[in-house]
Amino acid sequence: MVDAVLAELPPLISESDMHVSQMALSFLSTLAVTHPSSLGQLSGGNILQQLIMLVRSPLLQGGALAAMLDFYQALVATETPGLGYMDLLRMLTGPVYSQSAALPHKQAYCSIAKCVAALTRACPNEGPAVVGQFIQDVKNSRSTDSIRLLALLSLGEVGHHVDLSSQPELKTVILDAFSSSSEEVKSAASYALGSIAVGNLPEYLPFVLQEISSSKRQYLLLHSLKEIISSASVSGLKPYVESVWSLLLKHCECQEEGTRNVVAECLGKLTLIDPETLLPRLKGYLLSGSSYARSSVVTAKCLLNSDFLKTLEDPDLNVRRVALVTFNSAAHNKPSLIRELLDSVLPQLYNETKVRKELIREVEMGPFKHTVDDGLDLRKAAFECMYTLLDSCLDRLDIFTFLNHVEDGLKDHYDIKMLTFLMLARLSSLCPSAVLQRLDRLVEPLRATCTTKVKANSVKQEFEKQDELKRSAMRAVVALLTIPEAEKSPLMSEFQSQISSNQELAAIFDSIQRDSSSANMESMDTS
Repeated sequence: MVDAVLAELPPLISESDMHVSQMALSFLSTLAVTHPSSLGQLSGGNILQQLIMLVRSPLLQGGALAAMLDFYQALVATETPGLGYMDLLRMLTGPVYSQSAALPHKQAYCSIAKCVAALTRACPNEGPAVVGQFIQDVKNSRSTDSIRLLALLSLGEVGHHVDLSSQPELKTVILDAFSSSSEEVKSAASYALGSIAVGNLPEYLPFVLQEISSSKRQYLLLHSLKEIISSASVSGLKPYVESVWSLLLKHCECQEEGTRNVVAECLGKLTLIDPETLLPRLKGYLLSGSSYARSSVVTAKCLLNSDFLKTLEDPDLNVRRVALVTFNSAAHNKPSLIRELLDSVLPQLYNETKVRKELIREVEMGPFKHTVDDGLDLRKAAFECMYTLLDSCLDRLDIFTFLNHVEDGLKDHYDIKMLTFLMLARLSSLCPSAVLQRLDRLVEPLRATCTTKVKANSVKQEFEKQDELKRSAMRAVVALLTIPEAEKSPLMSEFQSQISSNQELAAIFDSIQRDSSSANMESMDTS
């Protein structure tokens, strides 16, 4: 009976249906516990081949990955000949070491590393030798980046659950990997250090803090610290909260925005460990004289309340931009957090969509003058928020006020125009009657974009940008024409005639209409 069921399993273990694969893995785990002798036929069989293929899939995540780890632990515990610890380890890691099969996705390395760690936790006596080998693989100058990547990720996954402080070379080897020419290897080393630290905080956390204070590799080390704060237990971290907090505050004024963003993430996660103590301190830094410090606090995403509203009025452009980026993230991921703030936020949000002449300056570059708009990034952040709110908080918007600012965006910079064309297409579907009432005011800027000519002596990029603008504007036109009675607008009718009489515009219009019709047919087929 069991043999017959096992014969049916291989087709069920596939990335094409992760839920069924998860059920099959759970069945195999149960079988390993209740009928271990029945798993002897797995060695060299189709089931194991399918499992190895699934481990290499970038889609293996969540419940299916957890089921895979449970199965490997149950399988190795059966002590089935040909399916022991080293046998399974070679099956998992062999392709990386032999370079016989490419693993194009980093997720595959992560999954293999988690399986290696699951096996090692189930067979602790095998751990020291395998960990030692991974350390040598990272050190070996002849190791490929793929081998180093897998070795570092495996060290991180094993060290998360097993104390590796007995490995004297480990700290030095990981820090040396920070100097790799491969960004993926450096990222894996950063993750490994943080994950290993979770396995023994007293040994590794002070070391990480010391390295951040004295090293030039702060960005990678801060990512290690973020992994520690994210993964360690609250009780384990509490003795170190003050020292971590002090270090983060020293670095929240760093000029490098990428570093500040990691510091902000760490501050946000750390605040959740002891919010009663740390949240008031975080609020206090909104009054800091450093705009970098204020922007770091906003990026920490712990202040979506009245304190947050003050940051939208900050005198520094970057702080206001970061506040809008944070607001956009909340509107996208947790709209319930910001709905009650909208009445206060929207006037300030709309205010940031305006072009400010005082922020536009000319910079001389040799014989040429180049115009720089210091307010552009802030306006882009504001329009991106508006686009997000269409999906998450449409019922809280005054559409006609919203459309006023969309109209302004249609005449703005290239990046803003591209956003507002998308908004127009979305609004045509969500609020057709409101858009119809404003149609005449919307047609003219669309016409201006479609008929603008690039100077003959312009660089290739200018022609490409204008072509993309035309296509995006035409997509908005096609969307507007789906509104009943839109064609009755005299201005829209005139614009349609202009499109038809222009060979280039007519070709773009017809192409977009065909694409739109095909997409509609596909959605009908799948509904």
